[in-house]
Amino acid sequence: MLAFIRILQVRLPLWLASLFVFVTLLGGLSGGVWLGIWLSRPQTASACPETETICTDFAVFWDVWRLARERYVDPAAADPARMLEGAVDGMLATLGDEGHTRFLTAAEAAQWQESLSGEFEGIGIYVGERNGTLLILALIEGSPAATSGLRAGDRILSVDGTAVEGWTIDQLVARVRGPAGTPVTLEVSRRDTEPLRFTITRAKITAPSVSWAMLPDQIALIRITSFDEQAASGLRKALTEAKAANAQRIILDLRNNPGGLLSTLLAIAGEFLPAETPVLIERNRDGSQRVTTTRAAGMAQDMPMVVLINGGSASAAEILAGALQDAGRAVLVGETTVGTGTVLTPFRLSGGAQLLLGTQEWRTPAGRQIRGKGIEPDQVVAQPIDAPILLPAEVRNLSAADLAASGDVQLLAAIAALQRE
Repeated sequence: MLAFIRILQVRLPLWLASLFVFVTLLGGLSGGVWLGIWLSRPQTASACPETETICTDFAVFWDVWRLARERYVDPAAADPARMLEGAVDGMLATLGDEGHTRFLTAAEAAQWQESLSGEFEGIGIYVGERNGTLLILALIEGSPAATSGLRAGDRILSVDGTAVEGWTIDQLVARVRGPAGTPVTLEVSRRDTEPLRFTITRAKITAPSVSWAMLPDQIALIRITSFDEQAASGLRKALTEAKAANAQRIILDLRNNPGGLLSTLLAIAGEFLPAETPVLIERNRDGSQRVTTTRAAGMAQDMPMVVLINGGSASAAEILAGALQDAGRAVLVGETTVGTGTVLTPFRLSGGAQLLLGTQEWRTPAGRQIRGKGIEPDQVVAQPIDAPILLPAEVRNLSAADLAASGDVQLLAAIAALQRE
């Protein structure tokens, strides 16, 4: 079964029609049939194969559902679709795999699959969350957002007039993305200015997952934005060009990288680690383990390197950083990563929806747990919330003095760490 290492925070669609399929996939046909019938007829609790307490709790669920639907003061607010979404959201949240294990609506599932291809329709921004604030982390070069006047560091206040307070990143992404040729209006706040509004026409975006630029002192800055289908070949191309430009050292920027495909992770790790080097430990539900290694030695085995990570680096990005750290191959600079560390297995549900379920846990080659803990950098450098995360395309146009004054303190710390080598 295809395995994904991915973090994409989520929302949920109709639960009741999908739960039958979910249980059938995970528990076998008889359990699925039983639960589908029992949920539609909660009074038959005596048929429940679970503990009596759990069956009673389901009766409580239906009592709360009925009372909210029939008695809440604002009947329009008691929307069954939203109530079911909230129920599934809460159920999956109890698993402790926050932001990773999740339910995707049909539309969200399509967007998720689209993101793995490196192409989508939208305005071309990378978004993230810092201290409860949704903000623009970077803009894709040549995208509608890049030419609109939006800036990295802008805090997003509303989308099409609806305040984003309380939204997850995936809720924001779902509202900002849309068919090419259609408009979307973002209201943002920026230091020392009144709120600003930008109406931007969506387009088809091809987002390169790997980009690079030369820095002073023969340092190649290589940024990987996701471990999608194009990332491994993109990295090889970047390394080829960097070595042709006489790059001697590497800064690998994995900041705000949400993860991606396991096969891509292994190919990328092989560019920096010798063949048959452990990359991760796969730990199954029953406690059994398997070590996964690189498949072949790549192009950058001996180049000194620093890896940039932050609180938006997740899943495959965390595993790669942890493997390089365990092998003593790279110095990690930045902030502790998200702490996902589970592999997602996709289960197809009715109507095009999907459940992404963490079915295995990944640990670093040294056995360190990632889930719930993250990868800690060797050198902690906090990035101010309004400070830019410079993209290679932006670095190319900066002098050494401009770079030093850029405000990207993590990148500057990474340069300093390499200069000390």
